[in-house]
Amino acid sequence: MAGAADPAGPAPYPPRVAVIGAGPAGLYTTAALLDGDPDVHVDVLDRLPAPYGLVRYGVAPDHLKMKSVIRALAGTFDHADRVRFLGNVPVGEHGVPAEVLRVHYHAVVHATGSAIDRDLGVPGEELTGSVGSGEFVSWYCGHPDAAGPGPALDHPGAVVVGAGNVALDVARILTRPADDLAATDAHDAVLEALRRSAITDVHVLVRRDPEHARFTPAELRALPGITGVEIDVDDDHALDEPVPPEDDRRTRQNLETLTDWRDHPPGAGGRRHLHLHFLRRPVRLLDDGTGRVGRVEIERTEMTPDGGVRGTGELSVLDAGLVVRAVGHVAEPVPGLPFDAATGTVPHVAGRVVLGGEPVRGSYVAGWLKRGPTGVIGTNKHDGTETAQSVLADLPGLAAPPRPGGDAVPERLRALGIEPVAWSDWLRLDDAERALGAARGGTERVKIAEWDAMLDAARGPRDRT
Repeated sequence: MAGAADPAGPAPYPPRVAVIGAGPAGLYTTAALLDGDPDVHVDVLDRLPAPYGLVRYGVAPDHLKMKSVIRALAGTFDHADRVRFLGNVPVGEHGVPAEVLRVHYHAVVHATGSAIDRDLGVPGEELTGSVGSGEFVSWYCGHPDAAGPGPALDHPGAVVVGAGNVALDVARILTRPADDLAATDAHDAVLEALRRSAITDVHVLVRRDPEHARFTPAELRALPGITGVEIDVDDDHALDEPVPPEDDRRTRQNLETLTDWRDHPPGAGGRRHLHLHFLRRPVRLLDDGTGRVGRVEIERTEMTPDGGVRGTGELSVLDAGLVVRAVGHVAEPVPGLPFDAATGTVPHVAGRVVLGGEPVRGSYVAGWLKRGPTGVIGTNKHDGTETAQSVLADLPGLAAPPRPGGDAVPERLRALGIEPVAWSDWLRLDDAERALGAARGGTERVKIAEWDAMLDAARGPRDRT
């Protein structure tokens, strides 16, 4: 794609695209843009000083293989002449206004994910000790927004509500010996909190039967590898039912695993217990008298003929000082873009933002903001490619921005009081984390979790290209 004439002079300038969000969705979109047109230049803006989004801050520390995708994502920045990382740059209501971006870019792709935890909608949910999985995962993954002591782990009981991999991640971290996590990138403060943990029983509540649980077999099979943890399966006899012939391979593997565990509990005699309760849901969180969760009232459920779930009215109570809800996420509305509150997404067609049935020229979405919080990390590759193809097809017809020059963007950010973190700055922070890992011994890195410490490390004296 040929460049256009720069209003400031005769030299041509390339089409410029801003991608908001440096997680998998944003970086896969960026890679597809760069591969699809050798003339396109991309700025990747992120609120955080570090890239990689959900891979860095949403994948549990002990999922080392899953984190290895970072190497592929980092390759996006190998096109150093056509792509920039601008970290520490908030966009929207509390940062760079959308109209400022329009001054500098032909197109803007929003790939900021879904950051808000869904509620359970039960009484007592506001009590101390009741947290969303996003908040809890951010804490143990070293997100700077969650740096600090984290929730109290001084009660023997904990409840995790959810039927997906995130629920299992949370349960695994709560039951796993802290010393096992010393070989990961877990922040020192997280390890210390887990070492002091008084939790001995973690109850995972799944309102549906085992056949409809959304765990992946690999995630499920990782649980027996936890040292000193007994796993109990409370299936309410659902596993005795014949497996429907139409069930997929993943479901059959899960049912075989759970049946084996029910009949032969792994880790029998372990100090900690992980209880998987199917056909149970929380109906009320009970105050311990201090404004904190002390018990959870749960209800037995049953499947309906149409595949739904209903309560039976049969109640019981679990002792718990921590309740983590892992029942999904929704996105925050993006100022200036339409938003579907029912789905928590921005209306679009193939990534093109749509308002009133018409595309909003120059505005695009990718990732969870586009499709909702579904799929795995790799899902973002196809998703990002689709959005990039829409952007590339539209670029010849999009109006040129008033100030497209590359240097204009950092200058404008500084005028707004924002000092961006460049890719070379991130590499200094990366070096600092690797040095902490070497000092701990046996781990690739130890995350720096505090904002100021991250920025100090990013702007230190060392340089690496």
